[in-house]
Amino acid sequence: MSTRQRPLHLARRRAVQAVAATGAAALLLVGCGSSGSADKGSSDKGSPSGTADAAGGKRTVKDATGTAVEILTEPKRIVTLTQEDLDAVLALGLKPAGITNGQGLNEPPAYLKDKVQGVPVVGNLLQPVMDKVIAAKPDLILAGDMQDQQVLKQLREITPATLVTMAPTDDWKLSFRGIGNAVNKLDQANKVIADYDAKAVKAGGELGASKGAAVSIVRWNPTGPSWMEKKQFASGVALDMGLTRPKAQDKDGNAHTPALSLEKINEIDGDWLFLSTLTDDGKAALKDVQSKPAYQELNAVKSNHTVTVDGSVWSTRGGPLAAGVVIEDIGKALAAK
Repeated sequence: MSTRQRPLHLARRRAVQAVAATGAAALLLVGCGSSGSADKGSSDKGSPSGTADAAGGKRTVKDATGTAVEILTEPKRIVTLTQEDLDAVLALGLKPAGITNGQGLNEPPAYLKDKVQGVPVVGNLLQPVMDKVIAAKPDLILAGDMQDQQVLKQLREITPATLVTMAPTDDWKLSFRGIGNAVNKLDQANKVIADYDAKAVKAGGELGASKGAAVSIVRWNPTGPSWMEKKQFASGVALDMGLTRPKAQDKDGNAHTPALSLEKINEIDGDWLFLSTLTDDGKAALKDVQSKPAYQELNAVKSNHTVTVDGSVWSTRGGPLAAGVVIEDIGKALAAK
């Protein structure tokens, strides 16, 4: 199941077969023929099929669905429709002209909030209010994994430079590189990822006795816990640090399981248990189960190895700034032991 909310997941699942083969790789590879930083970061990708109009200051790229989109070489007013797009733009040193609220929130994600003070909010996650988008005067809209064709049509009437930035199977690094290429900062995006890789390895090496521990990564829903698959964002960060996953969770995939019943709660056990929620109902459900014997018998609970983390970071599709938060959360928890 997607790490987004369920209604959004259902729409995405119908589109997986159509877009998974192209993904953010299309956004990354096409448009590399223009001048600027995108050339250097993509010179080993073969002959580029994108075009650039030096006189008009425009480039053509393909987005994550394979749609060719003409954009300004240096877009100045970027509107982001997901926190992953926002994370990417901020990591590249750009200030957006409009943003949406975080997943399950009525405000921007806490970990990005201080970086977007004063930036207009144009709606909720993947639910833009068109009048507010118009007021932001965008010259580029980053539409995340938007699959609603009617909404995309409305956005492209505001500006044709509207890009779907991730396919359902794309990981955050692929999507981030695609966004970096779209805003003509691919070299910088590659450096951000290289810095992340080095930070993850260094942080993993500083875990001492906890190095290689099996970490369970769980989101608690109103109906029960779901554990994250190995290629989900936070899981990938843990693996990049040299940690492992419990045997029951050692499965490929970039989503999470359906909510588990109390009878299957042992599936969430591990050397360490990282717990997140996205809604008040989820928090209430977690608080309720913590008093039950089945929860108290988990090895991680008996060892006092449970950590509550921010679901708007850990349960998303991620980005470089979110990855830094996960590294810090893991390092703080495990190094303390």
